[in-house]
Amino acid sequence: MLEAIGELAGFGKLGGSRDHQLFDADPWEEDSGRSLASYMGASWLPKMTQGWFFRAESFFSLSNFLEKSAFDSHQTGPDFLSHSHGEGFMRFFEERGRKKGLFIFDEPESALSPQRQFDFIKHIVSQAAKDNLQAVIATHSPILMAIPGARLLQLDASGLNETTFGKTAHFRLYREFFLDPEGTVATMIEE
Repeated sequence: MLEAIGELAGFGKLGGSRDHQLFDADPWEEDSGRSLASYMGASWLPKMTQGWFFRAESFFSLSNFLEKSAFDSHQTGPDFLSHSHGEGFMRFFEERGRKKGLFIFDEPESALSPQRQFDFIKHIVSQAAKDNLQAVIATHSPILMAIPGARLLQLDASGLNETTFGKTAHFRLYREFFLDPEGTVATMIEE
């Protein structure tokens, strides 16, 4: 679904922007995003022509690409990789997210500690308040699902349906764990 939205926005399926696309994928790899996009239509109000498709699994490749592009043009490049994985993610979000645009995030929590997830929320809320940002986020993180004003959609066998924070499977699992850590872990091990 995110690949299809990225395709409709003109972003590369591996992540990037209209101006920075990665092309190091296997040419025989299935292009499900492009296929799905051919059945979809999209509009953004207000119209956003800039932004990024952030994919956790291609962050390293994208960061290297941006550094090499800056080096090749004799500029000082971004520095996302000389920090911890989570710090690099946050530096990327903060640097790239200052410009007005559509931002698609595929599991941004994958490298973020719980505290850094709150920092990410602060960034999203701050930029959205300035009308700088429209965000589509795929996440398993109950913390990120709690972004104020977020519209939560769940994709399952019945389609794409609106849901509430408390009805998500991830929230229910975390709630069970925090209410009874030992019991929840014991139950999960037995299953």
